[in-house]
Amino acid sequence: NDAVREVTAIRSQLPADLQRLTFEKIRTTNTSILQIALLSDTASWYRLEKYARDISEALGRYGDVRQSDIYGLPQPEISIAIDAGRLAALRVPASSVADAIRIGGADVPAGAVTSGARRFNVELDPETEVVVTMGSKEGLSSLATAITAPGDVVLAPNPSYPIHTFGFIIAGATIRSVPTTPDENYWRSLDRAMAFTVPRPSVLVVGYPSNPTAEVVDLAFYERLVAWAKENKVWVLSDLAYSELYYDGCPTPSILQVPGAKDVAIEFTSMSKTYSMAGWRMGFAVGNRQLIAALTRVKSYLDYGAFTPIQAAACAALNGPQDIVQKNRELYHKRRDVMIDAFGRAGWDIPPPRASMFAWAPLPPALKHMGSLEFSKQLLQHAKVAVAPGVGYGEDGEGYVRIAMVENEQRLRQAARNVKRYLTSMGVNVPGQAVGS
Repeated sequence: NDAVREVTAIRSQLPADLQRLTFEKIRTTNTSILQIALLSDTASWYRLEKYARDISEALGRYGDVRQSDIYGLPQPEISIAIDAGRLAALRVPASSVADAIRIGGADVPAGAVTSGARRFNVELDPETEVVVTMGSKEGLSSLATAITAPGDVVLAPNPSYPIHTFGFIIAGATIRSVPTTPDENYWRSLDRAMAFTVPRPSVLVVGYPSNPTAEVVDLAFYERLVAWAKENKVWVLSDLAYSELYYDGCPTPSILQVPGAKDVAIEFTSMSKTYSMAGWRMGFAVGNRQLIAALTRVKSYLDYGAFTPIQAAACAALNGPQDIVQKNRELYHKRRDVMIDAFGRAGWDIPPPRASMFAWAPLPPALKHMGSLEFSKQLLQHAKVAVAPGVGYGEDGEGYVRIAMVENEQRLRQAARNVKRYLTSMGVNVPGQAVGS
């Protein structure tokens, strides 16, 4: 009886929504913390964790009292307590198990808020303006499913990262291309698209620093873009995956720094580049509440969120010391300088990228007739250097290849030596200076 009274008292402290969580529903599941979360839309994970711990401690005080002796407390409640204890032992808060559906109690959204405030001075509500994604790529494709339907028109840059277009194509939308280069021709293209496209475009995708072109924009660009989007009633989807890989002391801005941007914009970012977590599939989207809600709803049908230890790692990265971000930036900056110098002395002049981990390299003029695909094949076969043909990012990428600065400086110099031998074999005029360290 004492055990029953104590457990009942513990339960009475729960929020009303958790008190309505019927035992019958719990019994019908295989029961895990995640599955229990799906039964309550407004569960507070910190309260649930405390509840589980309190029950576990209460039962422990009564020694040989079997769980089955406590009327109204089914076995799954004990499973929750056990799970919470295991997570606590690992120093992983039970709250972080919450998937994309339960963003409000998870630590990753809180970390995203901290990151946004620290880097861009942008205020975000973790309950309504942040959703955890499995990388920016998954977030973009899920949002495409959420906000577009067959027949809709989407404006996307050309060349661009494939998900910027194919996420919407898969959802049934039609793509109208706009340039990637943010000059006056870009704005003229936007105006023509709105004037002559039926139906009028409803979404614009932007991504700066650009993958593949490494082009960047300033805050004035985003100010103009937000004003344009409001005037034309267009959602803006910004891909900010490479925001922290900027060079020459020029930090990348966020569209959300513009006052009123959250009225029309959502921004995606990824842990992959900033914190070297490529392949872990962890990121988040922030911004407009309506778009965040739509993305959250679609994700509730498509996935159960990222593996818990990865969420814990993301929390540690976002909330911990940020010196690693600066170190990564310096590492890629050195690689960029080595690559531009070594390839230049090999006879291939490449403009230095201002951001990202890529260089957007025009084909050597004497070999431009090959096209980017054949040139890439030739480099792979004869120079043992792998590059990505520009045409793979859109027809406007023809004449370029994307070079990733993912190898160390020594390997970049070796690649340059191989390229020099290949260019020489093709009769391309190569400077006489040797390529070396």
